[in-house]
Amino acid sequence: MLDEQLPIIHQAHFRIRAYDIDSRKQATIPALVRLMQEAAMEQVVALGISVWDLDAHHISWILMRKHLEIKRIPKHGEAIRIMTHPSGFERIFTYRDFRVFDAQDNLIAHSSTAWILMNTQTRKLARIPDFILSLGDKLPPETVFLPKVETHIPKMKQPQWETPFRVSWHDLDFNQHLNNTYYIQWMLDSLPQRVLQYQQIKEMSVQYQAEALLGERLLSQACELSEKRYAHRLIREEDGKELACLVTQWV
Repeated sequence: MLDEQLPIIHQAHFRIRAYDIDSRKQATIPALVRLMQEAAMEQVVALGISVWDLDAHHISWILMRKHLEIKRIPKHGEAIRIMTHPSGFERIFTYRDFRVFDAQDNLIAHSSTAWILMNTQTRKLARIPDFILSLGDKLPPETVFLPKVETHIPKMKQPQWETPFRVSWHDLDFNQHLNNTYYIQWMLDSLPQRVLQYQQIKEMSVQYQAEALLGERLLSQACELSEKRYAHRLIREEDGKELACLVTQWV
């Protein structure tokens, strides 16, 4: 069990709101991811390592990989509790775990993530500074860490479905590029309605590869790998560069 009194473990309480849900009156996957990241933001602000704290060092957090497993998706009006904490450092990566509980303290979802630091002036990789590495002494025991996020995602050979998007102002985050939740949303949106409306995501892994910037035109593509398992990718229309890839398992 996690010691909830440790300062490095953070808990955030949310209620699923009307703008978090889909036509089935349950939270969308992008909305659930946003709430996880809101919980993480609360903690990094408290720890003094938020984007505002890092701004003076010309660095910022960038999500690179995320693995999410869902046991049950919360519905409109439902109260949830998100527990999150850093889960280690490895070369250029910092890791963070998330666990989502319902009002009865049942675990309904969990997610492991990998992050890097970007130099906001050069847009290149930055090393992890010592004042962040020093948090390693306050981490929970490794026995409670989730498995590290999977690095291999099946590549798409031939897309079956494709949807175009254009990056607009309100799609950007504080790093002036496409918000990472929109990558997920747009990659999911290329699936046919029969999947989105009548199937349920059980598991997904996403890998971010490059920035999408204001005004760029993107293509979201998807194909079925096997029964209820899909490969997704987001590419830049101009040069075909792959910006992110995703694999999803549905039930």
